[in-house]
Amino acid sequence: MPTAPRPGADEYGPGVADYIARVTDDEDIRAVLSSQLDLAVARLNDIPEARGDCRYAPGKWTIKEVIGHLSDAERVFSYRALRFGRGDSTPLPGYEENDYVPAMQAGRLALSDLVGEWADVRRATIALFRTLPSSSWDRRGIASNQQISVRALAYAIAGHVRHHLEVLDARYR
Repeated sequence: MPTAPRPGADEYGPGVADYIARVTDDEDIRAVLSSQLDLAVARLNDIPEARGDCRYAPGKWTIKEVIGHLSDAERVFSYRALRFGRGDSTPLPGYEENDYVPAMQAGRLALSDLVGEWADVRRATIALFRTLPSSSWDRRGIASNQQISVRALAYAIAGHVRHHLEVLDARYR
């Protein structure tokens, strides 16, 4: 039985629906977030440093940029979960990932450093969701002009990583 059942369709907007769908009904979301840490780090550390600046097509992100994006997006989603989980109903703005990616200047960093940073971010995410009171999971707020629950944010974080690992496997390897 999942610790936080799948969010209902009224708990999130279309921007995260695909990510939430990547977590199945029978999965415990806290366990998924924890197990993804080792799985993703192993898969990302398997990518040779020399491939870090590769793109699968012109205008697409490099492998380093994808990994940096994982850290940025997880920070944003976790921050939203923290705010809403603590009862803060202040609407939060969206963030433009395509502005964040060039600003991070991922090409100046080692691939292993980006993987390590994402792992640190994930450990903080795991700690947040491990310690949230059960009453917090149902709380909702507005982010990117869409209502979203804390539970939906946890599912979106896990599904977002699954999405990008699939893209890395399919397009970059």
